[in-house]
Amino acid sequence: MAGLAKTTLQVRITTLMVVFSIFFIFVFTAIEAKNQLTVMTSYNSYRSRLGAIIVKNTLENLLKDPTIQQDPSILFRIAVESLAKERVVDRISVFDKKGNIVTSNDPVYAAQKNVVPEDLRRACDISKSEAKEKWFCSYVDVRKQHIDIFIPLFVDEEFPYVAEVTYQLGNLQMALREIYTPVTFTIIAVIIANLILGMILSKTIIRPIKILNLATKDISSGNLNLRVKIKTSDEIQELGETFNEMTIALQKMKDRAENANPLTKLPGNNVIREEVEKRIRLNEKFVAIHSDLDNFKAYNDKYGISKGDDVIKFTAKTLQDAIAEKGNPDDFLGHEGGDDFFIVTSPDRSEAVTDYIVENFDKKIRGFYTRDDIDLGYILEKNRQGQMVKFPIMSISMAGVSNAIRDISSYAELTNIAVGVKTKAKETKGSVFVLDRRAA
Repeated sequence: MAGLAKTTLQVRITTLMVVFSIFFIFVFTAIEAKNQLTVMTSYNSYRSRLGAIIVKNTLENLLKDPTIQQDPSILFRIAVESLAKERVVDRISVFDKKGNIVTSNDPVYAAQKNVVPEDLRRACDISKSEAKEKWFCSYVDVRKQHIDIFIPLFVDEEFPYVAEVTYQLGNLQMALREIYTPVTFTIIAVIIANLILGMILSKTIIRPIKILNLATKDISSGNLNLRVKIKTSDEIQELGETFNEMTIALQKMKDRAENANPLTKLPGNNVIREEVEKRIRLNEKFVAIHSDLDNFKAYNDKYGISKGDDVIKFTAKTLQDAIAEKGNPDDFLGHEGGDDFFIVTSPDRSEAVTDYIVENFDKKIRGFYTRDDIDLGYILEKNRQGQMVKFPIMSISMAGVSNAIRDISSYAELTNIAVGVKTKAKETKGSVFVLDRRAA
């Protein structure tokens, strides 16, 4: 869609890395905060139980002193300040069963004389039947994140006073303060890891892709000599090597296309020479078959160039079909020009390929003549001397030369040998394949 802005691979990778990093930090922080809250809550729960025992023992021991039973407020205040200072408790208040506050370090209770009705009700609950067996009663306030413990203070089987002790259970803000350092180090580590990973990705993925992209644009503009150098020792390097192989193949295809015969689109003389010399260089055993049509010029003169072109295309198709049906996958077919064609096949397939050509050529070539000429078996046409001569129905002559029979060092040597073999093939009437069997 034309209206959508394009994003580069680098932008997308960077975006994914940032999103992943934020997600990772968020999850890490959440897990650490949850663990810290659990630890803080467990610690404060344990601290509250231990603290409740200390408070009960401390204050009850004070009440056992007969001299202070009439007015224990001063010693209670000193004890409360000491307990708070030693962090045995967070907040502590002492009040009687009527709700009158004796002493407190709680800012709410310090300024008033009576406890709130809810705390008085909870204290009264302790004064009932289970007071001796249940020496304290706790209430958790989830909303305010603290626990209130009500402790009855006994004197001679009675408890005239109740101590209310409050502990913070721990909240998210406190937990985040506790994990501030590890989270900070984690964020720094993630940023450094992203920078390192970004440089690695840029070197091993983004930069090679940019090189390939620029090279592709150069090649599309016609620079087929361009080669890329990518050293990543992975699939991207393999892609670069494949890219170079592709440019080499494109160059060969271009050369073949420029050298190809315009009528049949088959490779021309330069490619034929390269094919033969390559097989000689690789020491492959092959049979090179040069073929041309007998009496083609007379047919072309009588029926015209257009009909002659049809015969050339028919011949090319017949040779292609022969290779497809009887040859090898890597057999070669070229068109030297005019009615001259060139086949390269293996020694074990040459007879089958040429037999197919002879049979199908002779069967179908008659369709290019008129009924009268077919009935006569020839056409009347002037020869090179201007004399009217009978020219038989066209046939195909094929001359084969093989390095399986004699040593051949070059394409030029092969063509020189093929000239003599083709002369012998032309001396034979009708379509024929003659293979040079001379050892030297």
